Amino acid sequence: MKQILAAFIFFTRLPFWKITNVPSIYFKHVVNYWPMVGYLTGGLMALTIFVTSHFFPLPIAVILTVLTRLLITGALHEDGLADFCDGFGGGTSRERILEIMKDSHIGTYGVIGLILYYTLLIYTLTSISYPLVYSVLFCGDIWAKYCSSHIINILPYARKEEESKAKIIYDKMPPQTMIVNAALGLFPTIFLLQARYIVALIVSALICYLIIRLMKKRLQGYTGDCCGALFLITELSFYIIVLAIHYAL
Repeated sequence: MKQILAAFIFFTRLPFWKITNVPSIYFKHVVNYWPMVGYLTGGLMALTIFVTSHFFPLPIAVILTVLTRLLITGALHEDGLADFCDGFGGGTSRERILEIMKDSHIGTYGVIGLILYYTLLIYTLTSISYPLVYSVLFCGDIWAKYCSSHIINILPYARKEEESKAKIIYDKMPPQTMIVNAALGLFPTIFLLQARYIVALIVSALICYLIIRLMKKRLQGYTGDCCGALFLITELSFYIIVLAIHYAL
């Protein structure tokens, strides 16, 4: 139970830490329960757009929905995306990429990456009609976290533990956790309104794998920033493919 609570404490800014004291050793397993956190963030996003769309035009409802998750997570993943763009955009070697990614200052590539990400995200979600957008938001958050969580099983950590921002190296998932995660990641797909949108799950998972391969090639491992960037890119690709299928078929 404390491992699950550690995941909610780590990945959100909600006061779960008030429930009980969680020793630092449990935070080595937070990625194992990342998809479970998606039920909270994805569910609140779906609820927010459902409520706000009754009072505001869809673009405003989408922006308020995105803002909801930002407030819940403290922009944790977006910080990772910015650092990832800076590192992979400006770094020419493994050492230089890691150095740039550890720098707390945002650079040109990070700014451009966030602008492009939010532009695509808001326009994509605005273009997905009701009631599909509700289920897509709920499913996309959880699915992307499930796919991205496997990075710890595929790649080693790129830094030494004392050099990491969180001072933690995540443990790989045991087989039983991988089974539970698969169930958590796949369950929300039943809420997709038509079977044709299953293609978006497959394509986004493939994109997630290709980005992991890029990280392996250039870093020979991953960092916490890589995890955040991987999640956001995988989630965005899922939304974009859903929109493409929606318009094409």
